[in-house]
Amino acid sequence: MRINDALPQKGSRKRRRRVGRGISAGQGASCGFGMRGQKSRSGRGTRPGFEGGQMPLYRRIPKLKHFTVINPKNYTTINVGKLASLSENTEVTLASLMDAGLVTADDGPLKILGDGELTVPLTVKAAAFTTGARSKIEAAGGSCEVIAV
Repeated sequence: MRINDALPQKGSRKRRRRVGRGISAGQGASCGFGMRGQKSRSGRGTRPGFEGGQMPLYRRIPKLKHFTVINPKNYTTINVGKLASLSENTEVTLASLMDAGLVTADDGPLKILGDGELTVPLTVKAAAFTTGARSKIEAAGGSCEVIAV
């Protein structure tokens, strides 16, 4: 078998339409595009999605900016800098912070954030810690304990 023997099946390929070659060719004069109008001109008729001036579908439907979280995790947050006012070796929990007045509202489990400086050692029990907060508490000689929510 040679490369010139490799041919498509008989009838699988149709000859191309030769337009504008006279009336006897079947597609003479206007080449099957009709008489006049936008769709008979050379080039593309209209751009994709164009609906004749009507507001197109891609502009009628609402745009999805983001998907909202169905069950978001809400935390009561406090920064490490606020804990510096507590005395040494205090056990810090959400209840103790409410009693001390450092946290006014219970918006969910306690999360410690890492803004500020801490010099006193504390035993902190919270649901979550940022990496900065954990490193600052442990650098001050304290300990971090994650409690289940």
